Amino acid sequence: MLAKRILVIDDEKNLCTVIKVCLENIGGWQVLIAQSGSEGLLLAEIEVPDAILLDLMMPDIDGMILLHTLRINSVTQRIPVILLTAKPQPIDVNQSSQLGVLGVISKPFDPVELADQVAQILKWK
Repeated sequence: MLAKRILVIDDEKNLCTVIKVCLENIGGWQVLIAQSGSEGLLLAEIEVPDAILLDLMMPDIDGMILLHTLRINSVTQRIPVILLTAKPQPIDVNQSSQLGVLGVISKPFDPVELADQVAQILKWK
């Protein structure tokens, strides 16, 4: 069986490296990295990953706008999305659930626990 593929869309390079190492080494998944919203949208359309971890605050495209764009695209609309956020204010639960967000992981997170958090949200275990 092929490993599940997760696309991480986050503009923080070092954080992407940590996420990639954790999810590949602990979760056993293949991790694709996009360091901008526009790159993430393109990779999502080309690669059609099994799930997306999406940062909410990025310089080129806001995470919620990118999520909306993913949802109206027939190629990417069914990809499960987990939000990554360091936002101090709460996420709008109604808006995120309407856009198909499965869960939220707050930054900073425990790298050792990350793969378990993702697997639990996606029901991969």
